[in-house]
Amino acid sequence: MGLVVQKFGGSSVADVEKIKNVARKAIREKEQGHEVVVVLSAMGKTTDQLISMAHKITLDPSPREMDMLMSTGEQVSIAMLAIAIHSMGHKAISFTGPQVGIITDTAHRKARIKSINTKKIRKALEDGNIVIVAGFQGTTEENDITTLGRGGSDLTGVALAASLKADVCDIYTDVDGVYTADPRIVPRARKLEKISYDEMLELASLGAKVLHSRSVEMGKNYNVVIHVRSSFTDVPGTLVLKEDKSMEDIVVSGVAYNRNEAKISIVGVPDRPGMAAEVFSRISDAHIVVDMIIQNIGEEGKNDITFTVSKEDFRQTLQIAKDLCRELGADEVMSDDKIAKVSVVGVGMKTHCGVAAKMFKALAKNGINIEMISTSEIKISCVIRESDMDKAVQAIHDELKLEANTA
Repeated sequence: MGLVVQKFGGSSVADVEKIKNVARKAIREKEQGHEVVVVLSAMGKTTDQLISMAHKITLDPSPREMDMLMSTGEQVSIAMLAIAIHSMGHKAISFTGPQVGIITDTAHRKARIKSINTKKIRKALEDGNIVIVAGFQGTTEENDITTLGRGGSDLTGVALAASLKADVCDIYTDVDGVYTADPRIVPRARKLEKISYDEMLELASLGAKVLHSRSVEMGKNYNVVIHVRSSFTDVPGTLVLKEDKSMEDIVVSGVAYNRNEAKISIVGVPDRPGMAAEVFSRISDAHIVVDMIIQNIGEEGKNDITFTVSKEDFRQTLQIAKDLCRELGADEVMSDDKIAKVSVVGVGMKTHCGVAAKMFKALAKNGINIEMISTSEIKISCVIRESDMDKAVQAIHDELKLEANTA
C-alpha cells in the first residue's frame, strides 16, 4: 500500500459533474489499496471573480483582506468533494490549509510555506478517510490566513507529498502532460514522457502554465515524483523527476512563452558602486521578483538599468523606480508593458552547441526584433514584442524540429 497525493486545478472542479469525476478518481486509488490525499483549487474561475469583485471597490485592496477573501474559494470545493465521496459510499474529510497546520511567512498574497504539521492528516488517513485539503492557503504563526500566489495549489500538493513522503504527487489539469510547446499555438507539439526538475523549473518560471515553478522547486528539493496528467482521461502523462543521463540526448525539451512581462528602465543612473544594489534591494523589500536585468554602459559617468517584472507587479515597481530615480539623481524612468518573453529549455544544451544560433535565425527570418537576451546553462530567453509572440513560438519550434520523434 502506498500514499498518493492528487491535486486538481480549478478547471477540474468547475461544476458538480466534474467534482463527481474527481471523487471517482480518488475512490479508485483508495480501492486499489492506497492512502489518498486530495488537494483542490477553487471551482473554475472563482478566484478571478473574487479578485474582480474586490477591485470594483478599490484598485488597491488590503493584501491581508484579499487573502481572507480569496481563501474562501477552496473551502467550497473541498466541502463539495467530501459530500460527493460520501454520496458514493466512502469516507472523506475536508480541511482548510490552516486546519492541517500549513504555516507560512507573513507575505500576504505570495506567502512561502515554513512548515507543515501532518499529524491531523495522518490520523484521518488511519481512520480510513480520503483526506481533502484546500490548496493555495495557509496561516501565519499569528493565525492570519495567507495565500501562496498564483498556482499555489500545486505548491500545496507537492509540499504535502514531501511532508507525508508520498509515493507520487499526481497533478491533474486540463492538459494530459507537458508538451514541447503550447498545443494551442503549435498544433504539432509533442508530449514528453519525462522531464527533469531543472527543465520543468525553467519552463514553469518562463511561462509554461502546466506547473507552478515553486512546486517544481519543492519537488526537486525533496525528490517528489510529480506526474502531470489529465483530469478527463486516464492516459499516462509526463513524469517530472531527477535528471538521468538519457535526458541529455534531447537537446531542447520545449519552447515556453510568457505574455505576463513588463519592462522598466531607469535611465542615467550615476555610475558609482552600490547603485544596482540600492535599486534591487528596494524592489526586493517589496517582495517583487525581478526577471531579466541589463545594465548598459552609458556616457558621462551614467548607466541605464533595464529589468523585467510580472505585469501584476508593474504598477508598484514603476512607482518604486520613479522614487529611486529622484533619490539617486537619475535622468528618467521608461516603461513598456507590451512585451513578451520566448524561451527554449533543455538539459542537452549543456553538451550541445548551436541552439542560440537557430533560435535567433528563426526570429530573424520572421522579422521579429530581439529587445533583451538572457541565458543560463539550460535555457535561452528573448524579450520581443507581445504582438509577435505566437509567431515566434511556432517559428522556433519549427526551426528546432521539436515535433520530430527525438525521444
